[in-house]
This record gives sequence, C-alpha cells and structure tokens, in this order.
Amino acid sequence: MRFLLGTCATFAVAAEGLPPQDWPMFGGNVESTSANTRPTGITAANVTHLVQRRIKLDGTVDASVIYLHDVTIRGARHNALFATTTYGKTLALDAGSGAVLWEYTPPGYRALVGTRQITNTTPVADADRRFIYAASPDGHIQKLAVSDGHRVWRTAITQLPQREKMDSPLKFFQGHVISVTAGYIGDRPPYQGHVAVLDGHSGKLLHVWNSLCSDRRELLEPDSCRHAQSAIWGRAGAVIDPGNGAIFVATGNGDWNGTTDWGDSLIELDASATSMLGNYTPADTAALNAHDLDLGSTSPVLLGGDLIAQGGKDGKIRLLGRLAIAGTAPHQDHALQTVSTPSGRALFTQPAVWHHDGQTWMFAADNGGTAAWRLENGKLQPIWKAETGGTSPFEAGGLLFVYARAGGLNVYEASSGKHLATLPCGPGHWNSPIVLQGKIILPEGSANDHDTRGVLDIWSLPSGG
Repeated sequence: MRFLLGTCATFAVAAEGLPPQDWPMFGGNVESTSANTRPTGITAANVTHLVQRRIKLDGTVDASVIYLHDVTIRGARHNALFATTTYGKTLALDAGSGAVLWEYTPPGYRALVGTRQITNTTPVADADRRFIYAASPDGHIQKLAVSDGHRVWRTAITQLPQREKMDSPLKFFQGHVISVTAGYIGDRPPYQGHVAVLDGHSGKLLHVWNSLCSDRRELLEPDSCRHAQSAIWGRAGAVIDPGNGAIFVATGNGDWNGTTDWGDSLIELDASATSMLGNYTPADTAALNAHDLDLGSTSPVLLGGDLIAQGGKDGKIRLLGRLAIAGTAPHQDHALQTVSTPSGRALFTQPAVWHHDGQTWMFAADNGGTAAWRLENGKLQPIWKAETGGTSPFEAGGLLFVYARAGGLNVYEASSGKHLATLPCGPGHWNSPIVLQGKIILPEGSANDHDTRGVLDIWSLPSGG
C-alpha cells in the first residue's frame, strides 16, 4: 500500500524562475562532488518555512535518489525521482506529489525479502535521459526505460551475490556503466572487491578489474583467488575524472603485496579499467588490515588539479598528489598531509567538494561531528567544526545539508558553520539528501533493518515562496 501522509497531497509547489536541472547520479556528477552550483530557491531566510511531505514507499531506500526534470512517463510529463530499495525494487515517483509512477521488481525478489542479502545502491541515468540503470542484491544491473520502467537488459557482475554485495552507487560515463562490488557485514569470505564496466547500450560486460588477483581480468569465482575481502564499498563507489575518464576506487581490508593484491589501497585505473595509472597504500597497511580499519570505508575525493583526499576507518583523512602516486610501482606513505576526521572517528560517508569564488572547500561528516576545510597553498586548512555528525553532506546555495543518523536534517551556513535549522525527520543509516528545484529530497531508514517499507521526505518551497 502506498499513500501520502499529511494534508498536502495536492499542494502546489512554487519554484518559478528556477532553471531546470537534472541530478542524474549520486553526487550529481561522475566526481560525486555533492555540490549544486545552480540556484535552488532555498535560502537561509526560507529554509525553516519549507513544506514537508512524508511519502510511504514499498521498501527502504538506504541511499540517495536521482532526479530528472520534465520527462515523459506513461504519456505525461513529470519531474521524476528514481530510487532503489533494500531488496532491489526501483521506483519512479513524481517529485511534486510523491505518487509512484512505476515500480520495477527484479526476478527473485520474494526469495530475498527479509534476508541479509541487501543493497544500498543509487541508480544512475543515461545521458540521453531515456533510461536509468539500477542494481539489485542478486548481483545484477538492469537497464530500465524512464517511460514505463520496462527492462531492456539485465547483466550479472558477480559470480557469488550471496557474498559480493551491491553496495555503492552506479556511475555512467561516455556510454559505459561503472559499478563496484563489496562484501556483507561480518566479512564473510569468499569475496573480492572489483570494478565492472558495462556497455550501456547492450549490457555487455566489457572489463573487470579485481582488487585481489588483479592479474586476472575476468569475473572471478571468489574461492578461486587464494585471498579474500578487499571490498570496494565507499558511499560514492567509483569516482571518475571527467577529463580523461580515469576511475578512482578505494579498497577495504585485504591482502596487499603491491603487485596483484591491493587491499587497503587507493587505486587509479584508466577509463576502461584495464590499466593501473596510480596507487597508494598507507605504510601501516598491515595494521589497518589486522584491526579492521579499512582505508576504503569512503571513496576517494577529487579536489581538483593534482589533489585527492582519502578518508578511512582509522579516523584520518590523507591528502595525496596524483603525480606522486602515479604508475604501477607500489607507493606507500606518500601523503602530503594527514588530518583528523571531524571527530576522530571512522569515516563512512562521502565528503562534498565546493568550488566557490576561486576557492575549493571540502565538507565531511562522521558519527561525531561535521567539519569544513579550505584548500590553501596545497593544504587542507580547517575552517569550522560542529559537534553534530551525519551522513554524506550536500552543499547548495551556500548552505550545507547534513542528515543526522538519529534523525533530523541539519542545515548550516557553508562558509561559517552557523547552524540555521534542523528539519524534522526519522532516523537512517547511509541515506543522504539532494537539493534542487526548490526541494530537499531525503530517504529515511536503514537497510540493516531488513524492512519492506520506507519513508521519503520532500521539503518544498511553499506557494509564492
């Protein structure tokens, strides 16, 4: 059953004068900056006056949503949201009313409901805006028509979906779908993290890069590689340099030998995922592996130019130079700078990057705090810190939106950290908001609850706002 809560089911949203905009993937772009540079209509003056609608869903969306403006669905024009639930249903919803426009249920859904075999993925839109790509916990990616949700193709990217988890957002770049695999809670081998590149048109699996047994270029039977783990599970999945298509991933606990096994490492691959362009692992990689301190608890952060930031479960964020880690020879301990995460705790979220007035800002949140840095002379300079933590931050219009896992969406002035508002909502896990076209859109709930119900919050500018 699906229905709208509250009294605003037919409320007209006023966002006149705002430019049309899509948000086609997690973070908004292949770099996953999570910073919206276009006007949203939401300001410090009106953020507390937004109208909230809570929409009940046929599943928990423990991830983010994507947005396509003015698309045709079942013969009518809609501004539409797309999201994937815990057990792999993908939903299309009207962004104004919250009405479900179509629902895709993958084969085998009923057999997975209530089990630990879940997904936390975010779908991605094709550049032509006619199709989206979505993952399901049975280890497949499917291409779905925006118009009605019908499936065009379906491709497996793992030989053992019971062990290799579909955990992170999908990316789409120059006709290719880029996906990564992880492992489930409890680190139950065998599994290996890998990068899979698919042809968006046909669904053909083109290339695979394995983080363990990386000399093998095919989908592995996981128990055929003598090492296990090294999951790729950061909240942004693979991040991509839009200039040359280079793919950046960070791996979790696993064996490291600097040749074929790349546990607890940051890896740069070429656009086809067939050649390594660079690599980095901390000098204490053995200790990270032994103490369950995955470097890859978060995805790499492309700060622009030569610089990359990489967080981890050890409570550190390392600033790295692409030139310093270039090549296939192993690079250990080449960090330009190391700073603490906001509260010194593990970083499980994806930092946001804001390029503003010629300056580059980075925002990060962990379970104990939120913090902002600005790049100055090639180093991260701390600017402000708040003691309230959250999931992956989102910047829009000079405001920073951070969802607290215990409930509540905190809004800060991005440049100063001044707390402006806490918008009421329920608890969650890895969910994160998007902000555009006069709306804030945030799923609630945790996939680890194994529920088949969920809630989506939409805050909108009031009529005349």
